[in-house]
Amino acid sequence: MIVNLLRFSFREDVGSADREAVLAAMRRTAGVASAAFGTVGRDLGDPAEGYTHAYCVGIEDLEALERYLHDPVHLAGDHEILPRLARLSAVRFTDDGDPAIGTEIAALHQAKLARYPEWASMLDAIPQADVHA
Repeated sequence: MIVNLLRFSFREDVGSADREAVLAAMRRTAGVASAAFGTVGRDLGDPAEGYTHAYCVGIEDLEALERYLHDPVHLAGDHEILPRLARLSAVRFTDDGDPAIGTEIAALHQAKLARYPEWASMLDAIPQADVHA
């Protein structure tokens, strides 16, 4: 299992209707067929860290991860989600014992950046983002 946990907060100019739309887009993404499980909600960490919400998704294996990364629902959701974020941090972990899996996950992330340069631009535009693959 590969787990991707995102902590995030919205830009100050994003109103409540847009926030709800972003959370709905995240829920759709977390519910795609390649995701084993997913959830979206409030971040319960230290408010001083600046995060208000979190997204967590579990992906069965590398093949499912590749499908997840390129799922049309995921791609469409990112266009709605990413421009509205002020802060984003990613933590990934796995129960897979293969020592190369981190490199393989990073390669899938890099391939998506190369295939979708507008996605890379949206990530780069988030004022405070730590999403290293």
